Amino acid sequence: MRAMIGSDHAGIDGRNAVAAVLADRGWEIQHLGPSNVDEKTDYPDVAHDVAAGVTSGDAEIGILVCGTGQGMAMTANKYCGIRAAVITDAFTAEMARGHNDANVACFGERVLGADKITELLGVFLDTPFEGGRHGDRVNKIDRVPG
Repeated sequence: MRAMIGSDHAGIDGRNAVAAVLADRGWEIQHLGPSNVDEKTDYPDVAHDVAAGVTSGDAEIGILVCGTGQGMAMTANKYCGIRAAVITDAFTAEMARGHNDANVACFGERVLGADKITELLGVFLDTPFEGGRHGDRVNKIDRVPG
């Protein structure tokens, strides 16, 4: 399994924590974003790269970490086929995967902290998509109006 993980300068600790969880689970990881907090990075640039990687098939999932997770999700969701969800608690992690088949998880390090991000990532990764009526709804999400 392959994952692309990215952050801006506000999400470096969270990104590193995510990388450790994924590595422990045997995922192949591609890191995107700055190496230290002094290397200011615009979150849309990183979100564009991760979303493009997931839509192209270079990765099965994307994980994005910034201050709140909101800007990353807004950017990633511009891509057809991306279903990016801001994860704030165990319920949103479970429903994003189980009902919405989210393929990009977005976390706010300034909201959650790195330890909580890793806990919620576990819920996200361990929750299978339920399909059925939810599959029909996901198909409607992915339908782009012309």
